[in-house]
Amino acid sequence: MLSIKIKRLGWYCFALMLSACSTVPVEPEVHYSKLAREHLYKLEQWSFEGRVALAGKNDNWQASINWGHKSDDEEIKLSGPLGQGATVIRLTGDLVTIDRGDDKVQSSTQPEEFINQQLGMFVPVHSLRYWVIGLPEPTSAFVETATGFKQAGWFIEYKQMQPVDEQSMPRKIMVTNERVKLKLIIDQWVLNVAKAI
Repeated sequence: MLSIKIKRLGWYCFALMLSACSTVPVEPEVHYSKLAREHLYKLEQWSFEGRVALAGKNDNWQASINWGHKSDDEEIKLSGPLGQGATVIRLTGDLVTIDRGDDKVQSSTQPEEFINQQLGMFVPVHSLRYWVIGLPEPTSAFVETATGFKQAGWFIEYKQMQPVDEQSMPRKIMVTNERVKLKLIIDQWVLNVAKAI
């Protein structure tokens, strides 16, 4: 009697496994489309938390990243494990300030050159503000690809997207050129209300 029940249970489990295999949905491949995302240019406030890895020919580093955007104002906080070595970068118009938490706030009116000096490699921060939400920078030509676009000598690929407030927002982004590779993983988005950092 017990062996019959065990056999029935075995067949039942086998049938469940077969049915599970046949009903798992396969998501269709989705190609990048700027046209489908253009409404996000109007998104005035957003923020995200995630992780960033930057690699160049002579250096590489990883950090946690919190980025808050409001109109013409960016606040980017980079920190190592357990918040060590926190650096806050603020961009307002053409003014950038970098605060490493040592009471020596540095500033410049040439943001990208200044950030390049500090990081030891070039990162196009003004363009990145658009790239992180899945759009090309609007004042520069671009070429759309199946996974993203090419712009100003950079290749931007959206490896994975995630649903956020009825929007499809990037989760994994690769930004590369001949000298620099930037990988960004976004764990949490907040749209329309910039999160205090």
